[in-house]
Amino acid sequence: MISITSAGEIVSAGAPPPYFLLIDRALRDEGTSHHYRAPAAFSLAEPRLIGWVHESLRRYGMPVIRGTTWTTDAPFRETRRAIRLAVAQGTRAVEMEAVALYAFARARRRLVICFAHVTNRLAQNEGDFEKGVAGGAEAALRLIGAVTRVWRSGRS
Repeated sequence: MISITSAGEIVSAGAPPPYFLLIDRALRDEGTSHHYRAPAAFSLAEPRLIGWVHESLRRYGMPVIRGTTWTTDAPFRETRRAIRLAVAQGTRAVEMEAVALYAFARARRRLVICFAHVTNRLAQNEGDFEKGVAGGAEAALRLIGAVTRVWRSGRS
């Protein structure tokens, strides 16, 4: 399964959004993952799969950053204090689903890759939360095409 979610940047990647983040682990701040896995601070992706996908996408010329996100499924919980705590845990962006998908993948032994389309900086600037200008659908289709090519090249 390939998941592409939108996300807000909390630590700069060195370039302004939009960009894609390949999520290698996600900070657990939601409820769904607890139905699949025992409590832990993070939900982890399969490391070899993430490493292979990341390196392969780079070879295909698809710019993707690898990193950690903070998953919270409750809108507007990104307070200054919560952001500081998430940053202290090494997160780059906040999104709403990677933790549950990675917990599901581990529990059911499925291959899941989660990407965050980082399109804003948590609305810290006027108009910053607007996602339409980031070309989300077109960018997501390009990413899916690249991942499909990577998958096919590795499976043949």
